[in-house]
Amino acid sequence: MPQTDRFLRACRQEPVDATPIWLMRQAGRYMAEYRALRERYSILDLIRTPDLATEVTLQPIRAFNLDAAIIFADILPILVGMGLDLKFVKGDGPVIGNPVRTATDVDQLATPAPEETLAFTLQAIRQVKSELAGQVPLIGFSGAPFTLASYAIEGGSSRNYVTTKTLMYEHPGTWHKLMAKLATVIGHYLKAQAEAGADALQMFDSWVGALSPADYQAYVMPYSQHAIQIAKSDSNTPLIHFGTGTAGLLPLLKQAGGDVIGVDWRIDLAAADRQLGRDIALQGNLDPIVLFAPIPEIKKQAANILDMVKDRPGHIFNLGHGIHKNTPVDHVAALIDFVHEYTAKDSISL
Repeated sequence: MPQTDRFLRACRQEPVDATPIWLMRQAGRYMAEYRALRERYSILDLIRTPDLATEVTLQPIRAFNLDAAIIFADILPILVGMGLDLKFVKGDGPVIGNPVRTATDVDQLATPAPEETLAFTLQAIRQVKSELAGQVPLIGFSGAPFTLASYAIEGGSSRNYVTTKTLMYEHPGTWHKLMAKLATVIGHYLKAQAEAGADALQMFDSWVGALSPADYQAYVMPYSQHAIQIAKSDSNTPLIHFGTGTAGLLPLLKQAGGDVIGVDWRIDLAAADRQLGRDIALQGNLDPIVLFAPIPEIKKQAANILDMVKDRPGHIFNLGHGIHKNTPVDHVAALIDFVHEYTAKDSISL
């Protein structure tokens, strides 16, 4: 089976010759090649320059036997096109200078077409597709409505999302208007990435685990659902719906939509499998900190995850969140090779 088929076949729950693996943040600061570029360019320069984004996207594909590439981008530039001022501040991460706090702030947010404000990422997708020449599929992505709303309202990262939840509870009309705008922009951005050549899409709801199931269902799920519906309109491009801290939300994430549900390490994959059922593909879910452990321990933990779903159609191995800085590169390589070797099949029925 050509390696280009393995990941996409798993997304569709079709037989594969080995479990496919890709890793969130597989292009990034744990790689010396990336750090060399960051000495010369800011992260926004890398994202906004298609040639540089192409190079960073391809670095892990050259280094490892991965089953998919993911475009080098970030979830937050979409907010810049809507009118927010984004900076990446050393030591603080992303900072938004004009956070959304009032109904007037929401009214002033633009909903531009992605071709107007995110053309650099769409061009990078076209370039990466050309460079890959069918070697492996390419994944495009966006943040999900709740995660982007939390950044927009908090003005950056948060531990408790007090400002976000307060607006949600105190001013539901403002909240729903904000979420509707975000869902529309996200959906069209994902769709544009597929049209530019992305073979699959992932919607990251990195902070959605901060919500109770009832609040997710009332305040968030309709908007995630709407974004996914737009993204997949007129397209069979597989979409991965991923969140962290979602052990209590998985049936609702499934209801919101997606062809694959991605889960983090805070739930056994077997338990996630039982909650989701076998009519949807599943992605996950090694704790990224395990990659700092000795290689035998990495293999042991990966085998445990793989054993939980060894008879399940449609499993994609991944971390439960992104690779951390200073992760040993040889440990990453060992994990990728082990997943393929451990799950290799002599033959499959196609």
